[in-house]
Amino acid sequence: MKIKDIALDGVVRQNPVFKLVLGTCPTLAVTVSMSNALGMGLAVIFVLTCSNVLISMLRNIIPDKVRIPAFIMIIATFVTIVMLVLDKFMPDLYDSLGLFLPLIVVNCLILARAEAFASSNGVGYSALDGIFMGCGFTLGLLAMSLVREFLGSGSIFGLKIMEFSIGAFATSAGGFLTFGLLIAAFVAINNKINEKNKHKKHQQIAAVEQEVKDAVAAHENSQAEVK
Repeated sequence: MKIKDIALDGVVRQNPVFKLVLGTCPTLAVTVSMSNALGMGLAVIFVLTCSNVLISMLRNIIPDKVRIPAFIMIIATFVTIVMLVLDKFMPDLYDSLGLFLPLIVVNCLILARAEAFASSNGVGYSALDGIFMGCGFTLGLLAMSLVREFLGSGSIFGLKIMEFSIGAFATSAGGFLTFGLLIAAFVAINNKINEKNKHKKHQQIAAVEQEVKDAVAAHENSQAEVK
């Protein structure tokens, strides 16, 4: 397993927001502003990375019959740490994220990576998986919030950019619309890149086949000349 593959899977090929469509509840709820989206994204990166590492370390100790409750307890521990830190040092962000902070415990993304990756891979790879999956989730939230905050209130990170705004983008309906459009754009771009890579691979295979044919033909000509 290569680090490059883990990075590409987390950010692009298995993007949690636009490809796997995991963690949809916070994706739609906290992306009204980029500040909230960034705060939620960083919290998920911390919880996902730390829980992946600990679960990977304990993967041979936790019995299979209780692995899901054990995973949830581990995840809840790190979520509690995040909540206490935010409540102490960033009370405004803590209040803005509200109920969606404790809901990280049951975020499908974190539990899915614990079950599908961390429970069957080493600590190093599990940490990288947590970091890159968390980054992919954060980038998805930021993309959503950029569109919604800019068009919904004419600002970015709370800074007023323009007076014109479309209030619908700050509503739930605007969140669903933005989500659908970004998923469509992500899939279209991803498909285009895959087709381009496939075409390039076919060209490389064709070039190798032609080189083999040329070598065989040259060998046969040399044998004919000898005779």
